[in-house]
Amino acid sequence: MKFGDDMIRFLGHYGIPILFVVMGIVTFIAYGRDKRAAKKHQRRTPEKVLFLLNFCGGFLGGWLGMYAFRHNTRHASFYVVQTVSFLLWVTLWSILWVASIKG
Repeated sequence: MKFGDDMIRFLGHYGIPILFVVMGIVTFIAYGRDKRAAKKHQRRTPEKVLFLLNFCGGFLGGWLGMYAFRHNTRHASFYVVQTVSFLLWVTLWSILWVASIKG
């Protein structure tokens, strides 16, 4: 077995799910901090940062943060970014999963 095959197997089975959990927690916390800053009229987290966290695998934390904190639920752009990032990551994960099974 080659290193590349082992890496694909690791990413497909463990790496990406771990990334989802870690980035989900980070993104959830970021949404919570931004909501708190909004209530206190303090400096906010830029939307670009929240979008980037979603695209880096934190879309689950983004969805949970939106509803747990009732944050940015009126902005269509957040729904679009989270849906697109979800679809991209699930597609990548599916490709790696199938490649790891075939390998």
